[in-house]
Amino acid sequence: MAEELIIPADTDRADVYKVLTPQIHALIEHESDLTANLSNIAAALKQAFGFFWVGFYIVKEGQLVLGPFQGPIACTRIPFHKGVCGASYSRKETIIVPDVEQFPGHIACSSDSKSEIVLPVFHRNGTVAMILDVDSDKLDDFSEADAVGLGAILKLLERKL
Repeated sequence: MAEELIIPADTDRADVYKVLTPQIHALIEHESDLTANLSNIAAALKQAFGFFWVGFYIVKEGQLVLGPFQGPIACTRIPFHKGVCGASYSRKETIIVPDVEQFPGHIACSSDSKSEIVLPVFHRNGTVAMILDVDSDKLDDFSEADAVGLGAILKLLERKL
């Protein structure tokens, strides 16, 4: 696949995810390197939606360690029991936070982050391999459409783990 995304203009997010998902599949299907795939997924999401921050935290050394991302510098390590990423890891579920200031224990890597969606990525054995963290500089910027769309993209990634 060419290194160019085709993103429809003036459409809702659910439609953008439908167009973006097969393009991400084409980007990663023949690439075996995890870092390359995570990097391209983060870049594609940032380019398609203009999110404030998009990145992965990988399970390493008994914590979540910063992996490939797009956006400003970020927290490097997150304990499993801290913040939205830690909650998603511990609960093994997607968490949508309309206002990060209202989330107990939120870790403020950037004061510009206002809302967030965090999704776990699973190994084939059901354990959490990593977390996808997407931040917005707008309040209440994420919905079920994002959870479904991002979840579909992560299913493509999970097949490669």
